[in-house]
Amino acid sequence: ISFNCVDSSLSSLKNCQSYINTGMDIATHVALDLVESFNDEEDVNSMEAVMLEYAAMDRELNHYMRAIEETVNQIKREKPENVPDLKYLVKEKFTALENKNSDSDLQKNEKYMYFKDQLKEMRKQFCRRSDNDEEAIEQIDEDIAVTQSQMNFICPITQMEMKRPVRNKVCGHTYEEDAILKIIQTRKQQKKKVRCPKIGCSHADVKGSDLVPDEALKRAIDSQNKQ
Repeated sequence: ISFNCVDSSLSSLKNCQSYINTGMDIATHVALDLVESFNDEEDVNSMEAVMLEYAAMDRELNHYMRAIEETVNQIKREKPENVPDLKYLVKEKFTALENKNSDSDLQKNEKYMYFKDQLKEMRKQFCRRSDNDEEAIEQIDEDIAVTQSQMNFICPITQMEMKRPVRNKVCGHTYEEDAILKIIQTRKQQKKKVRCPKIGCSHADVKGSDLVPDEALKRAIDSQNKQ
């Protein structure tokens, strides 16, 4: 049985996934723009709803691709004499996966988690507290003592103000992107692990895959420089 047509379809589905990822990136930037320009909280919430819709589409697409791959692998293992009903088998596996769906799946979507995290950081950086947004208040209460004027915009590696800050998802510390990536590359060639350069941090295995752009911090730095 030739699966060339199936492989081509899977490739097209993966392209669709890249469009979903782009949409989520755009929605995140729009939400941050809204917070920075002091827009109504309702507008920000509408962007969160958009993110959840994208997360649902991403989950459905992942389940469909997984159903196809599992069906193909099953047929390759069993090597049936007659060509089976691929459409039926895929639908059966896809339905089984979809029946296990829960709201918590969407909350665990990596881009949605990044969206929520950046919103929290953005509100903290720009000290935005809405009277009718209990959740936002709870999120920033523990950090509210650290005001914008006290924020440390200096990279612990270069000792200069960051231009492209990235944050370590593991320990939460930020560095200039080029500086930390250069250290990671050098240590990799030496077959050594990278300790977080932030003084006092115990995290001893900084990986490039754990670094995410800290858009909220970058905006705070840019805003301060404009002033």
